[in-house]
Formats: sequence, C-alpha cells, structure tokens
Amino acid sequence: MTTAPAVPARWTADDIPDQTGRTVIVTGANSGLGYVTARELARHGAHVILTARNADKGRAALDRLRGELVAPSLELRALDLADLNSVRDFADTLDAPVDVLVNNAGIMMPPRTLSKQGFESQFATNHLGPFALTGLLLKRLRTGSDPRVVTVTSTLHKNGAIHYDDLDGERSYSPRGFYAQSKYANVLFGLELDRRLRTNAVQVRSILAHPGYSATNLQSSGPTGLLKAILKVTNRLVAQDVETGALNQLYAAAAPQARSGQFIGPDGRNEAKGHPTLVQPAESATDPETARRLWDLSEQLTGVRYDFTD
Repeated sequence: MTTAPAVPARWTADDIPDQTGRTVIVTGANSGLGYVTARELARHGAHVILTARNADKGRAALDRLRGELVAPSLELRALDLADLNSVRDFADTLDAPVDVLVNNAGIMMPPRTLSKQGFESQFATNHLGPFALTGLLLKRLRTGSDPRVVTVTSTLHKNGAIHYDDLDGERSYSPRGFYAQSKYANVLFGLELDRRLRTNAVQVRSILAHPGYSATNLQSSGPTGLLKAILKVTNRLVAQDVETGALNQLYAAAAPQARSGQFIGPDGRNEAKGHPTLVQPAESATDPETARRLWDLSEQLTGVRYDFTD
C-alpha cells in the first residue's frame, strides 16, 4: 500500500474537480452505483461511456441522465461482462484514449449458473470480465491523461478465497461464498495490477473501492427465496443510500489525492456506511504469490495477456 495525503474529511461529489476533456468508461452504468458514478463524472464535464448488458435499460438510463444534466457528453455501448466475446467486441470499438475505467458492474448471489464460456457466473462477471476488459484497454489507458483503473469490490472479500479445486461450484456451491470469491479476486487483481504497473513504470493508477452496505438492485436482482427477502428488509433498515455509497469509487476515479494501490471505503463502523477514507484489504489478499497465481489463471481462462511494454 502506498502513502499519500489523507482523504479529506466528509468528501462529497461536490469536491470532484473539473473533468472536462476526460473520457471515462463506467460499466454497469444503467442503475445503482454505476448510474450515480456516470452522472457525477458527466456533471463535472467528463465524456462518459456508459455500458449496459440490457439495451433497453441502458437507453432508459441515458435518457434519464440527459434529463437530469445540462448538455452532458454521454454515449451508450453494449457490454456483457459475463461473455468474453462481448468484452472483446466492446474493446475493439474503442479507438481513442481512455482516462478512467470504472469496473463497477457486477452480480450478487444468484443461483448457480454458468457463463457462455462455461465459468461460474459471479466469477465470470465480477472478475474475469473486468480482468479481460482492463487488459484489452491498457494501451488506450496508457495514452490517457492521469489514467486510472477503479475496481469495485466489497467488504465480503474478507470472507473470500479462490476455490481452485472447484472454481465453478460444480461440487459445492453457495451464492454468498462464490460472491465472496469473486470480490476477493477483485482485490487480488487490483493490488497485483498496481504492482505490475509500478514494476514496468507504467503511469496508470490501479485503485480499489467498495461501497459499504449500499441499497442497490444487486440485492434484489441476484438472490432468490429467503435470502432475497432478508436483503429486502436490510436494504430498507440498514443500508445507506446509493448516492453516498458511490462516493468511494468517485473519489478513486477523480480525486487528485487518490494514489495507485490504495483501497477506498466508508469511514463508518465496520466500513458499512459513511464518507470515503483509506481502508485495508484482508491480509491474505495482499500476498503477491496468491495474486500471481490468480493472475496466471485469469490470463489462461480469458486468453488476454497483459502487455506492459511501449
């Protein structure tokens, strides 16, 4: 972890500096944290590329943003992170520098399903898709201004581990356990990306963020049965609003003080609520050997090899 100026107390979206001239990609921007992130960066002048898996929901979000903002610079593109072919198609359409990639999209605790390439859906959507997308866009990011990769994870990464002997949950699957696996993978990836960028003197920042317990549609679109009912209640009684939850990834994406290798989360009790501050990952997620093993596996599974050379 790097040392840097402290996060300003009670940092809010009003503290975002002018983003004019910057191009930002926000995955999963049609709702929740992604929508707020896209809106606030566009409000401050960025050209925001919104991605959505569902075309109708993406268009509805785009129309809503255009109604909320004054002359925003926005575009919508299709992207299904669970499908590596979709990831490649999306990356192939970009021919200009990218300043910020916010790996925000994800799914949470669904019944066991497999992606088009045969991977467990949470591992595919939350880790393999963002891993491939970041690698495919690295050259575009390197030509950006103060370029950043923001990887959005969860406090549940602290309960996670990589199930190398049952990566897809064929023998034993729990929605919560495999969600934690995917979020643990996010942290291993974000920290290892920082190491490799530094080793190769590549001027791209890799920053982690998590939203605490924020009320989004993740809790209603993935879980089923009793778990869905429980999360519906806790969303209403316990969770903080999505506007506050999005501040952590907004800080990582735009604050001048944010440094590569940092982890940004809420400053409240148990990192559940509050304004952005520096937080610590699970100790096991900081182990370089563990991260290298996952990195090598991810390159093998996605077919994406990172090129850190000029």
